[in-house]
Amino acid sequence: MEKDHLEIILEDIQSKFELVLEGHAGLHQEIKEMRQDMNERFEFVDFKIDTLNKKIDDVEESLKKEISRVEQKVDNVEQKVDNVAADLSAHRADTESHGKGYRVSEP
Repeated sequence: MEKDHLEIILEDIQSKFELVLEGHAGLHQEIKEMRQDMNERFEFVDFKIDTLNKKIDDVEESLKKEISRVEQKVDNVEQKVDNVAADLSAHRADTESHGKGYRVSEP
């Protein structure tokens, strides 16, 4: 009888062990699928980051060109203002050198 009882216990242990192995195999498969899904998501995120970096680089280049263009316009305006100031100063000096009749008076 003890032999029968021992065989029943061993069969019970074996069936439980098989259940554990099945559970382990299921978990292993879920982990494998999750890893695959995460890898795909990371690749997609990497693609998005690369795309954004390209767009940022393009915007940076465009801004640099626009800033350079604006700086050139500012330089031109400053030069024109300097020219007008020089002309005005020369005109004032010329006007004041003509005597009373041509004198420019300040208010």
